[in-house]
Amino acid sequence: MVAVTAAPDQEGVETIVFSPPLSQGFGYGIIIGLGFAFALVMIFITWSLKRYQHEVITSEMFSTAGRSVKSGLVASAVVSSWTWAATLLQSTAVAYQYGTSGPFFYASGATVQIILFATLAIELKRRAPNAHTFLEAIRARYGTVVHCVFIVFCLMTNILVTAMLLTGGAAVLNTMTGVPVVAACFLLPIGVVLYTLFGGIKATFITDYMHTVVIIVIIFIFSFSAYATSDKLGSPGKVYDLLVQAAQRNPVSGNTEGSYLTMHSREGGIFWVINLVGNFGTVFLDNGYYNKAIAAHPVHAFPGYVIGGLCWFAIPWLCATTMGLSALALEGTRRIASADVTAGLVLPFASVELLGYSGAVCTTLMIFMAVTSAFSAQLIAVSSILTYDIYQAYIHPTAKGQRLVWISHASCVLFAIAMAAFATGLHYAGIGMGYLYLLMGVIISSAVFPGAMTLVWKGQNWIAAAASPVLGLACSLIAWLTTTKSEFGTFSVETTGANYPMLAGNVAALLSPVVFSPVLTYLFGPQNYDYETMRAIRKVDDSDVAANAHVNLELVPGEARTSAVEEEEETKKLNRAALISRGLTIGMVICFLLLWPIPMYGSKYVFSKGFFTGWIVVGIIWLFGTAFGVIIFPLWEGRSSMLRVARMMALDAVGKPWRNAGQETTLEGEGEGEESGVATPTEKAEPKDVQ
Repeated sequence: MVAVTAAPDQEGVETIVFSPPLSQGFGYGIIIGLGFAFALVMIFITWSLKRYQHEVITSEMFSTAGRSVKSGLVASAVVSSWTWAATLLQSTAVAYQYGTSGPFFYASGATVQIILFATLAIELKRRAPNAHTFLEAIRARYGTVVHCVFIVFCLMTNILVTAMLLTGGAAVLNTMTGVPVVAACFLLPIGVVLYTLFGGIKATFITDYMHTVVIIVIIFIFSFSAYATSDKLGSPGKVYDLLVQAAQRNPVSGNTEGSYLTMHSREGGIFWVINLVGNFGTVFLDNGYYNKAIAAHPVHAFPGYVIGGLCWFAIPWLCATTMGLSALALEGTRRIASADVTAGLVLPFASVELLGYSGAVCTTLMIFMAVTSAFSAQLIAVSSILTYDIYQAYIHPTAKGQRLVWISHASCVLFAIAMAAFATGLHYAGIGMGYLYLLMGVIISSAVFPGAMTLVWKGQNWIAAAASPVLGLACSLIAWLTTTKSEFGTFSVETTGANYPMLAGNVAALLSPVVFSPVLTYLFGPQNYDYETMRAIRKVDDSDVAANAHVNLELVPGEARTSAVEEEEETKKLNRAALISRGLTIGMVICFLLLWPIPMYGSKYVFSKGFFTGWIVVGIIWLFGTAFGVIIFPLWEGRSSMLRVARMMALDAVGKPWRNAGQETTLEGEGEGEESGVATPTEKAEPKDVQ
């Protein structure tokens, strides 16, 4: 078992002590074995895409996937990248602490950013169609000073997110298998680095899809076990009864009647605001999300992000509602120590109590998938910044594709090593995933407003864009630390990580630039920017990569020249999508932040057994919708491309020349762009061009 009951503490409460239910060999097998398995699969897929679809890993393909990915695969990648270790562990922890409000507040407070980001994704495609990173657009508009400021904030975002991934994932692997935390921190990145090096951002899209399938299946297993098949729980009604008893033993301070079955939770509401503010930074300043927007086909970025946001909501909501409440229902007179709750160990406890050994296996697999998929996105994000915004921008402006690919590879390796060392240091300092999750908004959210205004407000000048993030960071740090001092009188990990200091710091970070930016803009004069320098950003010259690979560069996705008529048609579609996106995103944000939670919070309603059952049923139905949106839909969308490649492989296997006589039946007229998961170029190559 993962937990045994220790002797009562000084207050007479029995504290749950964790011990690994799986062997270290199993842990190392998951970390190393699965990591290398994904790397081998990615090597094969990369070879196949090169041979059958001309997808040579040029610098453009490595960082943008030829700007040809369709909406289904974008949605799947968004869901996978946004499903961190914290998504599963922190959401379950707040369910354990605050009851049913915790999972909803976590899910709604992190869904709206993805939905709102859909508008920025469209604006980036419109304003800077050839950009490789969001920071290139910053530099094109404002110049070097603002560019350097945002490089710092974006890299801080990637560092904090990656630190959360490694600390949370290592803690769970240590709990479930006994693998030392330090070993997990250094071994987890290995497989991810390997398949990212071979496949670039396309590797992240493909592996994200596979990871998403595993995570959703495991959540279904947990949900049906807790609410249908478990001999300990087995129905929503039984869970409800046990939660009523849990509230009688350990009432929740600030909840209506101390119940776990209400949306009215004072501490849960505070967490909601912290979560909402902090996640604006981790979406709007994470270059990984801009990478996915850039990689999307121009007309598929908006639907991809909207579908991804709506599908993602069910994952933390249902998973945390199931596992957090199951932990409360199954712990009896015992309690999980607050340090273990902060470390994210509620989910492992609940899974083993619910399913025994198989629960431990499911949790280990799920957390591994969550950590590695999000880590891959961070690798691409950082490598893009180091390659295009530092190396090409300031060190070697005329670098061609081959050199930039090498820099991207080196950046991935160096960042992985640095983050493993940093996560190890955080572990020894006693700083875990929960603390970093609350802190991230304090550090980075001051750059959200000026960054977003770069794409949507032509008036913001360079002084406002450069100064607002710095001034906002100063305000957030002052608010955070002064609140800590006034509340507790001393500084420690525990006091600085409390809800009220974090709330003050997060709110100051996000809202102060809303004042600073307009004031500085009108004080020094609006810019009245026309976006032409963004449109002037050009693609990299990848001719040397194509020459070495013996491939016609025109046949590589994203490299073919587009006619003026095609560009005009794409612009019309993007303008139409921009209009739709603004209305749709505002409507959905109002639903998630106002129409759904506020009446339930204000009414102080305590769930009846029937209402709780309906709450669970809605969550399960939503997860089925998620499965359709990010598992079935991408397969349907890419059916022609996959069928075409499968036919070519079959012809290769029997020795038939698909590049000659078979080309008419296997290549031409089969979903060239409209039905494939990736918009492919028209096949025109002579046999010698396809090697």
